[in-house]
Amino acid sequence: MHTRTAGASLFPDLEPLLEQVSKPIQYVGGELNSTVKDWNVGGEHTVRWALMYPDAYEVGVPNQGSMILYEVLNECPDALAERTYAVWPDMEALMRESGVPQFTVDAHRAVGDFDVLGVSFSTELGYTNLLTALDLAGIPLHARDRVDGDTIVIAGGHAAFNPETIADFVDAAIIGDGEEAVLMVTDLVRAWKSEGMPGGRRELLLRLARTGGVYVPAFYDVSYLPDGRIQRIAPTEHGVPWRVSKHTVMDLDAWPYPKQPLVPLAESVHERMSVEIFRGCTRGCRFCQAGMITRPVRERSITGIGEMVEKGLAATGFEEVGLLSLSSADHSEIADITKGLADRYEGTNTGLSLPSTRVDAFNIDLANELTRNGRRSGLTFAPEGGSERIRKVINKMVTEDDLIKTVSAAYGAGWRNVKLYFMCGLPTETDEDVLQIAELAKRVIETGRQVSGRKDIRCTVSIGGFVPKPHTPFQWVGQLSSDETDARLEKLRDAIRSDRRLGSSIGFRYHDGKPGIVEGLLSRGDRRVGAVIEQVWRDGGRFDGWSEHFSYDLWMEAADKAFSRSEWPIDVDWYTTREREESEFLPWDVVDSGLDKEWLWQDWLDALDETEVDDCRWTPCFDCGVCPQMNTEIEIGPTGKVLLPLTVLGAGKAAMAEQAHTHA
Repeated sequence: MHTRTAGASLFPDLEPLLEQVSKPIQYVGGELNSTVKDWNVGGEHTVRWALMYPDAYEVGVPNQGSMILYEVLNECPDALAERTYAVWPDMEALMRESGVPQFTVDAHRAVGDFDVLGVSFSTELGYTNLLTALDLAGIPLHARDRVDGDTIVIAGGHAAFNPETIADFVDAAIIGDGEEAVLMVTDLVRAWKSEGMPGGRRELLLRLARTGGVYVPAFYDVSYLPDGRIQRIAPTEHGVPWRVSKHTVMDLDAWPYPKQPLVPLAESVHERMSVEIFRGCTRGCRFCQAGMITRPVRERSITGIGEMVEKGLAATGFEEVGLLSLSSADHSEIADITKGLADRYEGTNTGLSLPSTRVDAFNIDLANELTRNGRRSGLTFAPEGGSERIRKVINKMVTEDDLIKTVSAAYGAGWRNVKLYFMCGLPTETDEDVLQIAELAKRVIETGRQVSGRKDIRCTVSIGGFVPKPHTPFQWVGQLSSDETDARLEKLRDAIRSDRRLGSSIGFRYHDGKPGIVEGLLSRGDRRVGAVIEQVWRDGGRFDGWSEHFSYDLWMEAADKAFSRSEWPIDVDWYTTREREESEFLPWDVVDSGLDKEWLWQDWLDALDETEVDDCRWTPCFDCGVCPQMNTEIEIGPTGKVLLPLTVLGAGKAAMAEQAHTHA
């Protein structure tokens, strides 16, 4: 291909490929509220970010985290950010054939021209897609092979809380909230550039590592014990910390992003405008990594939420507002928020949704406010465990009676379909615990028929395999093998189907145990797993989060090849189904999430005793360690404020005028 200047558009080379691929619109860009800045917007010291969500456009474009960072960076006068996504295999083949490198969708610039490639991993199954992007971008796969002038590759997102698995491929990892962190990195890169880039990329990485908030694998040495366990991970450079701290954004009202949410041109997985109403969760579900690593709880104020909804709807034209968080109904003013928003958008076809609702935080008033202006879709609840015993083990404090009361109220109020989400393979679980799911589902249907007087009541049971995650009380647990998971699910399916009277009203959706084993290998892996990821990618592995692209056999063959070359007695089972001891040094111990390891271990012992632990939002502190270690605190209401402005939009105005007249 002809030589081109850095930052030039690749669109002339890309355009002929578009008519040969499926869904070409995903590569075109130009979405409402997208930003294209001049390549030299800040002069010669401009800091340029390519932000990647390592999955298909339709999954990546509505991702809230990526959207926030995109906007925060583009608000900087001397920085720019553009987006890139994983390209489908048909496009990858054509790009290789035509010599078109990995590009951004905003201005179709080559990713290899940017200073930083920031990759946000919400799941570990995107790792092979990162390798495709690096290879297409012309960035050496291994961080150790990169030279001055090569893009700095930084990982973020929940999966970055164990950065060791991808240590071969990333230059750095940022742990925790990204808003302030990306601005800090931008300042460092700008300063380094303005000084004439002294010491090259090594010096820049050293400066990042010395902040204490960026993990740079190259500056850490891993030593192993003869049995394969890690002896320790130690810094190799002066001023580089033993442990890297997570970033926590306090006062969410000061960060009302995204202000101008992107509106995709192609269909995406979430066609709605979303507002994050709080961050963090202290319910203490022991399987939930997201809840553990995002502590403490920080609520956005009711007025802050109202302003974001108003501006976001005006900027996008969406007809649904998602009130996002790990457990949205737990916001201290959720009733006032939903009622206030429902009042305000009465008659405008603007619906509200809470993506997941806890059984014990749900009530019909809340549900009615959510559906007042929009569609009445199904309700989803996540009891997670089938039996009361297993729910105590995982600290999901929901009784069977709680669930029945809740679904009874829902069916009685006119809902026809309820979805229930469970997990299989939880610690200490037996066949009996899983078979209880069938009994629970049958009770739900019977209750629904009784209270509604109708036969067309449905209940969908959805089951995922449990994968132990870092920074949770279950991080030491042996994972259930895929064969055992499948056998348990088969028994459950038979138990549901065997009931002629009720079984036909129960839908059953489940994944087999195989993807969970691969996810387990990646989530609790160390640097030696990098060789497996690379082998899978070289053998054609792509889009592992998609069932039609995922190949368990490919992963197992690659693991056999990679581990057979290892000097330690390790294999897939060693990483997945093996139980760890308290004293074992875990690969993610280099990351300080604020949680004391001793506290996590004690919580694991409490799980074995089936001891439940309350939510520290409403009870005294349990000393998990986060607030003192991260210098943070719980930020919750109630504020006592109302949702402003109080003007009602749409058809509600006439009703208000009439009301005013009646009271006059």
